[in-house]
Amino acid sequence: MKRRKLILEVGEVLDTYCQDCFVKDYFRKEYGKRYAQSFCIEKCTVGEKLKEYGKQLS
Repeated sequence: MKRRKLILEVGEVLDTYCQDCFVKDYFRKEYGKRYAQSFCIEKCTVGEKLKEYGKQLS
């Protein structure tokens, strides 16, 4: 049950914060998809939170 709850929380975070993120869109347009993904994972607070959820799921 805990795993299901974590997956739902991840989906909610992605829908709430990442769906229309103007920073991600800007970096993707200016520097490319790889840079934008790297920024989101390593420097964005939402990305850090998603990494924590990932660690709990594995």
